[in-house]
Amino acid sequence: MGPARRVVTDAPPDPRRWQMLPVVLSAIFMSLFDFFVVNVAAPSVRTELHATDVALELIVGGYAFAYASGLITGGRLGDLFGYRRLFVLGMGAFTVASVLCGVAASPGQLVAARLFQGFAAAAMVPQVLALITATFPGVERPKALSWFGVTVGVGSVAGQVLGGVLLDADLFGLGWRAIFLVNLPIGLVVIALASRWLPPAAAAKRPRLDPVGSVGVSLAVALVLVPLVLGRSEGWPVWTLVAPAVAVPVLIGTLAWERALHLRGGQPVIDPALFRNRHFSAGLAVNVAIMAFFGSFMFALTLVLQSGLRLSPLEAGLTFGPLGAAFAITSMLARGAVARYGARVITVGTLVSGTGLLTLLVEVSLSGASVSPLRMAVPMAVVGMGNGLIVPSLIGVVLTGVDPLRAGSAAGVLTTAQQFASALGVATLGELFFAVLGIRADRTGFLYALGWVLAVDLALVAVAAGLSTLLPTSGGGPRVTIPASRSGYEPELMTSDR
Repeated sequence: MGPARRVVTDAPPDPRRWQMLPVVLSAIFMSLFDFFVVNVAAPSVRTELHATDVALELIVGGYAFAYASGLITGGRLGDLFGYRRLFVLGMGAFTVASVLCGVAASPGQLVAARLFQGFAAAAMVPQVLALITATFPGVERPKALSWFGVTVGVGSVAGQVLGGVLLDADLFGLGWRAIFLVNLPIGLVVIALASRWLPPAAAAKRPRLDPVGSVGVSLAVALVLVPLVLGRSEGWPVWTLVAPAVAVPVLIGTLAWERALHLRGGQPVIDPALFRNRHFSAGLAVNVAIMAFFGSFMFALTLVLQSGLRLSPLEAGLTFGPLGAAFAITSMLARGAVARYGARVITVGTLVSGTGLLTLLVEVSLSGASVSPLRMAVPMAVVGMGNGLIVPSLIGVVLTGVDPLRAGSAAGVLTTAQQFASALGVATLGELFFAVLGIRADRTGFLYALGWVLAVDLALVAVAAGLSTLLPTSGGGPRVTIPASRSGYEPELMTSDR
């Protein structure tokens, strides 16, 4: 028998909820845009700041590390101090960090600003799912969550496409700095709208912070990602091999602490009961496989387009156009299909994406040095079609079978796993890419290295396809409602015959 749950009646939905949605989703867009846009700007940053390989990898990977390691703690701070407050503070910090990135005069300053930017993103992003869950009634929540998924995909592709446009436009002679400074006016507008439209109240029963769990999770992430980011350029010293091994006992010890804290009636940052849910565990694995594939795919292809095929940032960005357009179309279709078919939509999406990857792999292998963005357009569009079915569906389908009382913790673990997987995919398959490339840094060498990355990505998509069959095949699930007395901040299970 679990803890007793109050039966509550429906509270009137917040009339500003649809105005609020694009405001909070802007945080998702900005956080992902700034993750991917640096791929396009990296050559320009290297040239102007005379950045070394180590500095460049920290500029790209430092943001991902800070973002991934701080997400769970950011979510818990939202529970403690209120979601609107943390969202506004996080957006303010993200805007300031973006300005610091844009005015950085040295690689060290840019690395520090990127770390700050990642931690700021970790403060604002967890509040998005919390606010959607709290504000939208059960019948509307799947639609709102699907828009969350659409934004994830669009933000990722926009980083490549719009990044190229901004670099080519060279606004006010700012060059690569414009990709960061553009966040200043956007951030100020979002802060103003969030202060007006987001619900202000916090949970009546405030949870306690779990510093041991927060530090343990962050340390485990750091022990894995930092060696992967720095290993190649540092020549793989002993510490880069020892650190990932140390991450295993650190993670085991952290989970043991979380389990003991849960049994004592405490509030761990990771709820151990989540992993006894087969649907959640399988969904977590699907998320990891898909995000590792997508992050590494975008990273490797950007390198090939700019450094291998010698395309301009604009030309490289526009090469992702077919992927982005196809994603936008199928993601709209996926929103309705998930409600009816559940995880089957994800399974179909993995098969479509896999077909696109296989076609692109064959094209790269057979065409060799004669490959061009035009010949890549069709397989890129097919990959985009598949991802448009997958990405918007991942969060909602995986959370369908989770007890609503654990929805906040589940969302925190899920989003952390997504960011960790993206960073891990870029780091590990980036190492594979450069190892295969070696000293053969010509057009043919870059395409050969891309082929290896595509092969591994294809395997990741195949794993995701198999695991997706374990997810719930119905779009339905336990209905969550928010009692008016708590202003929408703690979800509770509602039983109803309606």
